[in-house]
Amino acid sequence: MIFEKNDKIVFIGDSISDYDRARPIGEGLNDAWGHSYVADVGALLGSAYPELHLRVVNMGIGGNQVRHLDARWQTDVLDLNPDWVSVLIGINDVWRQFDTPVMTENHVSPEEFRETYARLIDRTLPRVKGMILMTPFYIEPNPADAMRARMDEYGAIVKELAKARGLISVDLQAGWDSLLKHMHSTAIAWDRVHPNQVGCMHIARQFLRAVGFDR
Repeated sequence: MIFEKNDKIVFIGDSISDYDRARPIGEGLNDAWGHSYVADVGALLGSAYPELHLRVVNMGIGGNQVRHLDARWQTDVLDLNPDWVSVLIGINDVWRQFDTPVMTENHVSPEEFRETYARLIDRTLPRVKGMILMTPFYIEPNPADAMRARMDEYGAIVKELAKARGLISVDLQAGWDSLLKHMHSTAIAWDRVHPNQVGCMHIARQFLRAVGFDR
């Protein structure tokens, strides 16, 4: 596994990470991680590798787009002095194009998404051991669905950025495609975006597989 003793892993993103995590810092007592995949990752790492004393911090905020991450990156990532940073962003960048199509000021184009994301990565890499980039997703099996097709564009950007910098990428959309061979999307997320506990664990398992979890 890539994590070493006393490593601190900061997870940042939108509501898929948030899930009622503690404020201002999602770490500590009383379910501070919230109830998303971040909590599942933290629980599995802590129980499987207790000797490593890993620190997991949840800094997700519901509704965030990549431009929000840009605005809070210094305080919510760099100032926390992480060893590793995991990013899951892009869902709202796409969703706003569909649920509020006339409010174009809330839309993030692929070009802005790529440029902003790349800037965040390049600010961070000199200060950490590494980053894990997870693709945004839409829990919809039909790739011709308009929002799914658009989300795939943004997911491809994430994978391109990771490949160009030698970073770990986690293709969450491909993971949903596998699960949806056996389950309907409504059994995972009523809005095809916010997964239930089965879905959260599914994300956690994909993340852990990517980082070499072997216990």
